[in-house]
Amino acid sequence: MNHSQEPPAPPASLKPARITVLLNAKAGARNKEIIQQRLQALCQARAIEPEIHLLRRGDAIFWAARQAQRAGSDLVVAGGGDGTINAAATALIGTGTTLGVLPLGTFNYFARNLGIPLDLEAAVDVLFTGRPQTVSVGEVNGRNFLNTSSIGLHSRILAEGERVKARFGRRRWVAAISTVVTLFKRHRYLRLRFGLGPDASTEKILLAFLTISQAQIGQFDPRAAGCLDTGRMCLYLMHPVGRWGMLRLTLSALFRRLHQVDGLELRCIDEAWLDTPRHSLRVTLDGEIVSLAPPLHYRLLPDALSVMTPAEPHDSENG
Repeated sequence: MNHSQEPPAPPASLKPARITVLLNAKAGARNKEIIQQRLQALCQARAIEPEIHLLRRGDAIFWAARQAQRAGSDLVVAGGGDGTINAAATALIGTGTTLGVLPLGTFNYFARNLGIPLDLEAAVDVLFTGRPQTVSVGEVNGRNFLNTSSIGLHSRILAEGERVKARFGRRRWVAAISTVVTLFKRHRYLRLRFGLGPDASTEKILLAFLTISQAQIGQFDPRAAGCLDTGRMCLYLMHPVGRWGMLRLTLSALFRRLHQVDGLELRCIDEAWLDTPRHSLRVTLDGEIVSLAPPLHYRLLPDALSVMTPAEPHDSENG
């Protein structure tokens, strides 16, 4: 008797991976209907028929991503800025479903951090030729962030920036001018308590800025790599400064020399507890502003999210 087994016959047809694409109609300045048509053509050229949704509300991204994951999509793709990517990622954290990224926003820090190209066709190519990579995610009081979170002055800068961009458009120069103008307004300081128990300390600060993104902070402060490369978070605390101090901060940011700013302290942390007598705090998460009740508990979730990244290193700065 011949016990050797015949190799299984190949299937008559290979079913392509199930892909769901979620486009934020309001992200960036480009026409999303045109992008939707281009995306459809690029996928069809690869014999893939994606399910594409053009969504106009930020909360709809999260629920659509969760529904796609539960329906069995192999790849859930988010097209928009960092806030859009955050919403989709939050729905996929811990599920094993891979997130695809189409960077269509203003700054696209998450895509830059992973080397995902900013050109649409090249980014689509990554969806089909790339490799899944697990990345760590930040968390504060159950809310996630992929790049940064902050309280204080940075939240006010973003709130004012949204008001200005609604009038003049979502462009980088608009955001830059709005930031400079906001910096020189009067600001209230926060009294923050750091830590729990008898070892906790209280300090007066203008802002607390926490980042896990080398792409966003590394270009401004070479010290950041020492934190981020060891799997920790960078916590920046800005202590009280006058108008001249604010001017020095602005110039240092323009010339990418934050490490030379007096009054700007860097702490490398694994987790942090931040408390204040206030009933709620405006907290930014990847550029989106939410209200959270203190104390704020920041921590890192290692390898919590699977993301499709380029198989080969790519210089995302040049598209």
